[in-house]
Amino acid sequence: MFTGIVEEVGTVQHCQPSGDGFECRVNCTTVLEGTQLGDSIAVNGVCLTVTELYDNGFNTGLAPETLKRTNLGSLQSGSRVNLERSVTPTTRMGGHFVQGHVDTTGTITEFRRDKDALWVTIQAPTDIMRYVVTKGYITLDGTSLTVVDVGNDFFNVTLVAYTQDHITLPGKTTGDLINIEVDVLGKYVERLISHTASVKSSNVTQEFLQENGYE
Repeated sequence: MFTGIVEEVGTVQHCQPSGDGFECRVNCTTVLEGTQLGDSIAVNGVCLTVTELYDNGFNTGLAPETLKRTNLGSLQSGSRVNLERSVTPTTRMGGHFVQGHVDTTGTITEFRRDKDALWVTIQAPTDIMRYVVTKGYITLDGTSLTVVDVGNDFFNVTLVAYTQDHITLPGKTTGDLINIEVDVLGKYVERLISHTASVKSSNVTQEFLQENGYE
């Protein structure tokens, strides 16, 4: 579990095939503090397991599903990535509950300056947009942000000056892919409502059959 408050921007040393899998090494400093083998670190919002530790970075493996669902497969030597260690009982909740389980990728379609703020518009798959609501939480490349406007296949967010200086998003360009994790609360609500409706429908059908002598 994470908060979506980026602790550090790291630099990819390499991200490449390794044996039958795929390995990524990230150079960093801050997120190494207190980190041990097997711990979780969010890399661009993707919860990954630390497999090797160095004085100036760590290694992690990427599963095929991770490469398919996220933008990590496009990382190259020198790419900058948002990093955050998993929460502890004493962590301050500055963002929102982020699982590190990326739902999909979106495409950056526009950057717009508004004095010292930066507006960013993201085009996203329509099947994920039902979880995106105005003033709700969204996680973009591991950064907890607030949704401003919502359309059928897009939404936008705005970044204050401080945030711009501490994450990778302002350094991207239009057309770049960005990892999206929606607020998991919406999924739970949808599942609960769907299940409840299904049970009620089943009960009504059962009562109808019994009343009409079919059972």
